[in-house]
Amino acid sequence: MNAALRIAIVTDAWHPQVNGVVRTLSTTAEYLGRAGHEVLVITPGDFRTVPCPTYPEIRLALWPGRGVASRLEAFAPDAVHVATEGPLGMAARAWCRRRGRGFTTSFHTQFPEYIRLRAPLPLDWSYAWLRRFHAAAERTLVPTPSQRQRLVERGFANLCLWSRGVDTTVFNPADPVHYALPRPIQVYMGRVAVEKNIEAFLALDLPGSKIVIGDGPDLERLRAAWPAVRFLGAKFGRDLARHVAGGDVFVFPSRTDTFGLVLLEAMACGLPVAAYPVQGPVDVVAAGASGVLDVDLGRAITAALTLDPAACVAHAARHSWAACTEVFASHLHVEGAARAIA
Repeated sequence: MNAALRIAIVTDAWHPQVNGVVRTLSTTAEYLGRAGHEVLVITPGDFRTVPCPTYPEIRLALWPGRGVASRLEAFAPDAVHVATEGPLGMAARAWCRRRGRGFTTSFHTQFPEYIRLRAPLPLDWSYAWLRRFHAAAERTLVPTPSQRQRLVERGFANLCLWSRGVDTTVFNPADPVHYALPRPIQVYMGRVAVEKNIEAFLALDLPGSKIVIGDGPDLERLRAAWPAVRFLGAKFGRDLARHVAGGDVFVFPSRTDTFGLVLLEAMACGLPVAAYPVQGPVDVVAAGASGVLDVDLGRAITAALTLDPAACVAHAARHSWAACTEVFASHLHVEGAARAIA
């Protein structure tokens, strides 16, 4: 990267939420700091919040316009990145537009599909609103080529690729947990929520054991419905990595993720991936080497168990957070300068 910048990242997704968006943004902020940039992250923790309907773990900022504006004005950023489309993101977008200054956005999650699972809102309405939100940005950063294509087909423009990384000092095969369970051990980690399609995995009649690592609004319901499955709750850092590494195959039943950061983390722990051939897995998994993609998830699991764990580790190692952060920085709109950092 070139000259140090003052970079503001505005996000409605932040700790204590546990998901790929939060990990992506917090890690990116960390690596920007390591590169010498000054980073301000504006999060719901700075404001009064209310729980998101149907998803109380997510807190939404109440009337954050003045607070966002005062923080941005005091920080005087060279670049503003609006990471999410929630109340904070809308407030930052409005602040930039009032001042006629450019900004970037990112598209992390298929909110229209997630909303549709919880309420009968037509996809076209949700995508129309999102298209309008992102149209004001200089660039919208998306995680994969397949997601970019899907958004192009929905009428989005000015889309740039920003991939994701994995910290192999945390996620690696060392010191795995030894489960006293029948093998093979099939592992899911991530949010325990309806949009993750976890029941497609839990309902499979396969030899071995199933483990679910994570928390979310559907945890207690699924725990009661599937008593033979081990639900371990949320795990973090090396403890999480050790529990993943103790499995034999990582099962990713989601059909709606834009990337699936957990795919890289599982492969870095030496687990081959079994998933559907949909966006996210088709961009992240080296089919036949680090995982198997099949419309029949059970068949994908059986085939993935034959793959070499070392190939999974090697594939994940090619995705570093340092490189991903450089790409992020190169796409920023730097105010008052006809340049981007690279």
